[in-house]
Amino acid sequence: MNGIVYKSTGSWYSVKGEDQQFYKCRIKGKFRIKGIKSTNPVAVGDKVVFEKENNSDEITGVIKTIQERDNYIIRKSVNLSKQTHIIASNIDVAFLLVTLNNPPTLTAFIDRFLVTTEAYSIHAVLLFNKVDTYTEEEKDEIRFLMGMYKSIGYECIPISAKTGKNVDRVKEAMMQKTAMFSGHSGTGKSTLINQLAPSLDLKTASISEQHLQGQHTTTFAEMYDLPFDAQIIDTPGIKGFGIVDIEKEELGDYFPEFFELKEACKFNNCLHIEEPKCAVKKALEENEIPWSRYKSYLQIIEGEEENYRTDIYKS
Repeated sequence: MNGIVYKSTGSWYSVKGEDQQFYKCRIKGKFRIKGIKSTNPVAVGDKVVFEKENNSDEITGVIKTIQERDNYIIRKSVNLSKQTHIIASNIDVAFLLVTLNNPPTLTAFIDRFLVTTEAYSIHAVLLFNKVDTYTEEEKDEIRFLMGMYKSIGYECIPISAKTGKNVDRVKEAMMQKTAMFSGHSGTGKSTLINQLAPSLDLKTASISEQHLQGQHTTTFAEMYDLPFDAQIIDTPGIKGFGIVDIEKEELGDYFPEFFELKEACKFNNCLHIEEPKCAVKKALEENEIPWSRYKSYLQIIEGEEENYRTDIYKS
């Protein structure tokens, strides 16, 4: 039977079959997909072929095949540098929740997320949440960030998951799509999903005052059917976003504003670092490209992790 994976807990998978029933499935043996060394061979959103089992009281099954993925979001696994973790697959639109503080979402993190969505051809939308809590100065900062990412070509929506501000715009962008919601813990993913579909009643948690960090309320990625013809994949809050399987020579192609200038560079294989007559560096010096984006690019090229202590908004 064909089905779609709605939840993964590591050893068991909740699969919705073509008969609209949910089956508790497992896998036999090891799955190897195009050489991906992943901690989770089966991801939420995967289309699978499974066999029903009739030897228990539960509706169970065994996953036999994972069908080819249209796309997926992948990142380095925490504390396992050579392993990767597929967050979700077969995504039509990926929403990243961004908060200025409580907790802070730095541009280094945003840019890594956007590089990954570009690399795997997933439409990305930035949701600037908690706008109801900001001072005028902080609102100016949000406007600056939105202006910057809009100028590159990304859709940006200022929202308040708590009050419902602009949630209708998010809903509209999700119609007839499978949408993934991502962001740091505490950025308001579960609160927003509860605004979109109150019947789900997902758990939410307050911010830790000591560290201004969100507390994990989502342990595993899980997909939900929404009442307005859409599916949503809620993902656990992630602290860092390690870039996977992108060569230095191709990284600039996933920064749209760099890619646009690529042909104007003197060298075809220009890395936009020390090469002469580099169109990207010229645009940077003329303030046509945001410095924060270039810093993110260099950080990824040099293999550095995101810097969570430096406020690069103000650099």
